[in-house]
Amino acid sequence: MRSNVGSTDQFVRFILTIVIAIIGIHYKSWWGLLAIVPFLTASALFCPLYKILGVNTYPKESIE
Repeated sequence: MRSNVGSTDQFVRFILTIVIAIIGIHYKSWWGLLAIVPFLTASALFCPLYKILGVNTYPKESIE
């Protein structure tokens, strides 16, 4: 499994995780559990949807 989530994308996903969790807690809704998705994709540096769409925000490794 190759990484396809870059550092900026990862940061945005962590912020989104916090926002979704806070909204879920505030409204006492199970929808807050959706925060798990951006958290897992940011932690693993892999997004299955990016794989399907052919998107890659992970920086290319330099070969020297």
